Amino acid sequence: MAFNLEKLLRPHIANIKPYSSARDEYSGKAGIFLDANENPFGSMASGSFNRYPDPYQLDIKQKLAEVKNVFANQIFLGNGSDEAIDLLMRAFCIPGQDNIILLPPTYGMYEVSAGINDIEIQKVNLTEDYQLRPDAILEAVNESTKIIFICSPNNPSGNKVNRKDIYQVLDNFNGLLVVDEAYIDFSDEPSFTTELEKYPNLLVMQTFSKAWGLASLRIGMAFASEKIIKILNLIKPPYNISGLTQEKVLEALENADAIHQVVKDTFVERQFLEAEVSKFPFLKKIFPSHANFILIKVDGARAIYEFLIEQTIIIRDRSKVVLCEDCLRVSVGTREENEAFLKALNLFKP
Repeated sequence: MAFNLEKLLRPHIANIKPYSSARDEYSGKAGIFLDANENPFGSMASGSFNRYPDPYQLDIKQKLAEVKNVFANQIFLGNGSDEAIDLLMRAFCIPGQDNIILLPPTYGMYEVSAGINDIEIQKVNLTEDYQLRPDAILEAVNESTKIIFICSPNNPSGNKVNRKDIYQVLDNFNGLLVVDEAYIDFSDEPSFTTELEKYPNLLVMQTFSKAWGLASLRIGMAFASEKIIKILNLIKPPYNISGLTQEKVLEALENADAIHQVVKDTFVERQFLEAEVSKFPFLKKIFPSHANFILIKVDGARAIYEFLIEQTIIIRDRSKVVLCEDCLRVSVGTREENEAFLKALNLFKP
């Protein structure tokens, strides 16, 4: 059975009339603007912020399309990737009726958003080495399954997911498959954006929060068919990306080549962390990472976490997450930050 977007979409969404903002009705940049009840006298902060921003971020999408080698109409920009996650559930999942499939351990916001939207969750745990079980995933699919979320490189484990397993799910699932690539810039794996033309049921998420260093701006990317992007634009808030954020993202895109050095520096520091952490007697395992963090298995994870907090070194205790027992997640810092972390770790007495 071929993928049918119209069948997947919640019926009332297909017929909804979107809010028409002032910038929808006139998209030009020149003129005397007396249409949106803005303050014509300027802003109470330094800078010019008294006019509403482009609701569809067209300048960013045109530039981003060149960087990502996709078409501009295949791009959705959200207030963080969390907005895209929420909108997908609102568009395709009927509350109290439909379900999504999650693959723990994975990014926590999928479950949070499902809970907010009253969407049932089916869970298919990853293997012990954090890989998919495609046969088990497909077996869990039923007529009410609308979305499957795959995180690769995975959070919190940091590994890349075997590509052939993702293809197996893609080829045999008629719902929407979301591949979350928040950490793709740190991986040697090609992005699944290269497969958008072949798979109409594929949506790929990326972010400006990690390698791009724009976490405070809260802007996430979603790449999919033009039809899916139109649906997300239909139901998003009119001005979901601020004008200041758009300015800064365009500035970053003009300097896109600089990201390569950031990635190289991250690799160097990640290798340094892995080498130094491996010397501690309480270490059990360092999991392979294709991200800007490492997951380590230790004796006494909670005690180590709390001790580091006392030293004002903040990491993440993942020991209560399924398949992450006794695990700590450590972000890759600068050399100075990493050495401070290691110095504090040396002071810990089991």
